[in-house]
Amino acid sequence: MEIISTTNAPQAIGPYSQAVKVGDFLYTSGQIPLRPDGTLLQGTVEEQTHQVFANLKAVLEAAGSGLNQVVKTTVFIKNMDDFARINEVYGTYFPTNPPARSCVEVARLPKDVAIEVEVIAYINK
Repeated sequence: MEIISTTNAPQAIGPYSQAVKVGDFLYTSGQIPLRPDGTLLQGTVEEQTHQVFANLKAVLEAAGSGLNQVVKTTVFIKNMDDFARINEVYGTYFPTNPPARSCVEVARLPKDVAIEVEVIAYINK
């Protein structure tokens, strides 16, 4: 087991790691629209989604993986009415062979953001 950390994504805001590598797989913690410097992006749900994916991409790259190696995502959203807008942005990050996905509406997310995403990715050796 290896703990993955990068300064190109926001540092953990609690007692957890940005990601953990186990064997050939990487498990990320949920990413919210914090910038790498820890400031919160409070824009539209589309802007928040782009920031979340920028964070995920940085964590994946720090582990030697990438968005093209994601096998499963879990998307937590504050309002299911935003699903179509989030899905449109989400699709730009997985234009072909998208990973398996779960998407759930939740009552509240950290810092009252609109979206949080965690992924499981394969790591090439």
